[in-house]
Parts: sequence; C-alpha cells; structure tokens
Amino acid sequence: MTPRLAYSIFMLLALAVFLVARHFTPKPPALTALPPWKRWLLALAGFIGGVFGAKVPFVVLYGDSWLQWFTTWLGDGKTIVVGLIGAYVSVEVMKLCLGVTVKTGDTFAVPLALALAVGRWGCFFNGCCYGTPTSLPWGVPFPVGGQVQICHPTQIYESAFHLMMAGILLLLMRTGLLPNQRLKLYLILYGVYRFLTEFIRPEPAWWMGLTFYQWAALVLAVGLTIQWAVEAVAERSRAVELKVPQAAQAR
Repeated sequence: MTPRLAYSIFMLLALAVFLVARHFTPKPPALTALPPWKRWLLALAGFIGGVFGAKVPFVVLYGDSWLQWFTTWLGDGKTIVVGLIGAYVSVEVMKLCLGVTVKTGDTFAVPLALALAVGRWGCFFNGCCYGTPTSLPWGVPFPVGGQVQICHPTQIYESAFHLMMAGILLLLMRTGLLPNQRLKLYLILYGVYRFLTEFIRPEPAWWMGLTFYQWAALVLAVGLTIQWAVEAVAERSRAVELKVPQAAQAR
C-alpha cells in the first residue's frame, strides 16, 4: 500500500467515524426542532469554512505566484488548527444570519475528536506532519531532506490527544457537566496542546520566535476563552434579571 493510498483510506475512515458518531450523539430538542434546511446550511457553513481555513495558510505562506497559489490550493497540504477556526467562525456567522440561537457545538465535539484521532494516522503513514529528530526509544524513521531521520511521531501524539479528549467529552456528557461548552473546552485544550507540541515540530519561526501554527493555536484558545467568559457574564445577567421580578412578586 502506497503512503498516498493509506492517507486517503484514513481520511475516508475519519469522515465515516465523524458521520456515525454524529448520528448517535444525543441532540438537544431545540436543535432537532430547527427546519432541516437550516441544519443543512449550518453543516455546509462548517464544511466550507473548515476546508477554506485548512488551505488558506498554505496558499498564503507558500504561494509566490498565481500559478503556485493554484497548485498549492489543489495540493495535499492543509492545517487542522486554522481549519477548525474557519469551521467554528463560519457556523457562528451562519447562525447569526439565520437567527439561530440554539447551541450546536456539543453535538460536534465527540465526533470531531474521534475523527481527528483516526485521521492523524493517515498523516503518520503518509510520512507527513512528523516532529523534530529525537533519540527517544519510540522515535520513528521519516524521510527528511533526502535522508532518513528518527523523529518524534507527533501524528501519534496528536491522535492519542484527540482520543483522550473523546473519552473526557463522553464522561462530561454522561455526567451532564459543562453543557453547551464542551466543544469550546475541547478546542481550547487543543489550542494549548498544539502550541506546546509545535516546539517539537520542524516548523520555521514566523513572528516573534513562534511558528505560524503557534499563533493560530493562540488565536483559537484565547478567542474561545473570551467567548466563553462573555457568555458566562451574559448568562449571569439574565439570571439576575429573572430573579428581580420574582423577588418583587414575593413582596
């Protein structure tokens, strides 16, 4: 089996895992009550935003001409971090356009974690997305610059991270903890994880000593943390507003 074929198989497996897990994930009544066309538009927005976000960094960073931009866009390169940002922002914008206020993120958290856990093995067998050279006993040989080097299998590290997060998210679902915030928790932790593991990936510094993907991870983690905080404040304000009329009636 060629590396490209293995990569394609694992990408298809990841898609299948996502769809199956999404089908069996419990959905809130408010979400299922939405008209099918709105649900489809939300899904389409997430897909287009994710694909666009995953490719744009490669086009911007490695496309020096119109021809290179075109060939880079059609190439294999893609980034999960910016893809997740693109998908998340696209869904939020589409919800604003459609007037949808119901929370949708929790239904995507576990399927996404499982799909990424599978998909990273495609990167491993394709020989891409590997880490820096290492002398650790679990290092794996990868072709680097025309020669074979023992490197960190960062694809396997990330697969293990996503699998662990899927287990944590399932536990949160079973216990009812952090409702409507589980996808944020997952993506914030992924941003932190990706920021740290970039130090063992052979990516060039982009700005202020950090790689492009570290900055993207910071945007992901910090942006969602701010959104979570803003939503928490708004929820407390609504709770106070509801309590005031009740207190007045009790008097």
